[in-house]
Amino acid sequence: MLDTKVLGGLVCDGTNTTPRHADIGIADGRIVAVGKIEEPAAATIDASGKVVAPGFVDLHTHYDAQVFWDPDLTPSPLHGVTTVFAGNCGFSIAPLVDEAAEYMMRMLARVEGIPVGVLEAGVPWDWSSTGEYLDRLEGSLAVNAGFLVGHSALRRVVMGERCVGSPAEDPDVAAMRRLLDEGLASGAVGFSSSWASTHNDSDGNAVPSRASDADELLALCEVVGRHPGTTLEFIPAVDVWTDEHVDVMARMSATADRPLNWNLLAVSQWDTDVAERKLAASDYAAEHGGLVRALTVPDALGVRLTFKTGFVLDSFPGWAKPMALPDDEKLAMLSDPAQRRHLDSLAKQMEGRLRVLAEWTPFTIAETFSPETKQYQGRMVWEIAEDEQRDPFDVLCDIVVADNLLTGLSTPRLGEDDGSWAARAEIWRDPRAVVGASDAGAHLDMITTFNYTTTLLHEAVAKRELLPVEEAIHYLTDVPARLYGLRERGRIRQGWHADLVVFDVGTVGPGEVYTRFDLPAGEGRLYSGGTGIEHVLVNGVEVVRHGELTGAKPGTLLRSGRDTETVLAGSAP
Repeated sequence: MLDTKVLGGLVCDGTNTTPRHADIGIADGRIVAVGKIEEPAAATIDASGKVVAPGFVDLHTHYDAQVFWDPDLTPSPLHGVTTVFAGNCGFSIAPLVDEAAEYMMRMLARVEGIPVGVLEAGVPWDWSSTGEYLDRLEGSLAVNAGFLVGHSALRRVVMGERCVGSPAEDPDVAAMRRLLDEGLASGAVGFSSSWASTHNDSDGNAVPSRASDADELLALCEVVGRHPGTTLEFIPAVDVWTDEHVDVMARMSATADRPLNWNLLAVSQWDTDVAERKLAASDYAAEHGGLVRALTVPDALGVRLTFKTGFVLDSFPGWAKPMALPDDEKLAMLSDPAQRRHLDSLAKQMEGRLRVLAEWTPFTIAETFSPETKQYQGRMVWEIAEDEQRDPFDVLCDIVVADNLLTGLSTPRLGEDDGSWAARAEIWRDPRAVVGASDAGAHLDMITTFNYTTTLLHEAVAKRELLPVEEAIHYLTDVPARLYGLRERGRIRQGWHADLVVFDVGTVGPGEVYTRFDLPAGEGRLYSGGTGIEHVLVNGVEVVRHGELTGAKPGTLLRSGRDTETVLAGSAP
């Protein structure tokens, strides 16, 4: 007898071939039959009128801490995701030493927008090696999860306080190589790092990985190449790239003989030339023995910022230290007219695409937290400034101070038009790009890209008909799975793991976003479920039924070499 059979669905197998109506039989966590199934089963899922697809694969999350207080890794499975990868951007929380825990917590609070109180209350911080951390998670998760070893964690453990702003000496590099080697041998799936200017610690200093040079990165990448089934992730810069950024990614990939994906490529119809220049990094890498892929977010990119965390705002010239101040000092600074003028003048020196934010007028007051500011909720700063005949930055500061720094400021969501969605679809079709970049588990009060899978299906397939459903499924499943060498996942195929999502293509989409106060210490986060996601199975077990979690925890803790196979830089998937 089968454990489960899924009957009558339109099967999109992940390979972008023509879908067909078929039943799927599942036993012992595997797909044992695809076709007409008469054999009885302990459970039956009626998928008639629905699409049956492989579970979605999310290459870029920051669930490293959330795994301890939310092993369901919500909201990802509610959007059809069955496999996630964490430890990105250099921000793993293993390896660890006791004296580094406080720094790591405050760094994560700064760069990932997870309140310190949540990290203190929700994470035990009692492991040392990467292997010990991974062992803690074995058998506890709702979805499959793999974890990279982060560069900043390696630096902090080895170099102590010298990790910030100081070059690594030869003994430091040797010690980091040993730790990375041990972590990969225990099952970590790769190595991650960042040179991004927005990545600053709680003191306003550049995170440890930003003090590395190319030689240090290459020395660590060489270790990655010793271990099967491993990969690389890197953020070279936030906006403007130099030749050095392109070259170092190519050399990292070639040295490890592994793929490297960089984060993040956002696309609208107005910046396709910028996208093409960055995609050309893949061509350069191929010419120099590397395999580089752009991780692209399939949505109009908008964010919600706060002066409390200061993330992104701290990328303005001279703003890193002020945005790292304690709340009381920050409030005093924003209340002082002279210091306001100084901050404003510094922000106006910003270059690149973020320069427009320093005009302040594009911000919308998305959410307020005091009676006197409620009147401004939903209005743009320029409207308020014009009505009150006041300076825009003064208007903004007064609202932020009255809200005790909590004011939610939304940026313009450029690229929600049809032309931009068409431009993004062309990027998905480019073999130099891979869909992803959810950042799920991070920036809890800032972004909602955790719903990128249901957004893509709603906007590009159901609403605009830019591509057929089987092609969209291909980009959400098989493409990322093959890039990371996932063994027997990402396709519906006999003998492969039964990671499946059953959805209604007519109603699939992201649910309404709201603030949900379900974090440790009573803190809140931006959250939404999905619509039209009827069933999600991980290793043959339902983790979502009719849009609700079942409580089951069948996920596999993915270990390199066992659950992933080696993808060589010279063999582009």
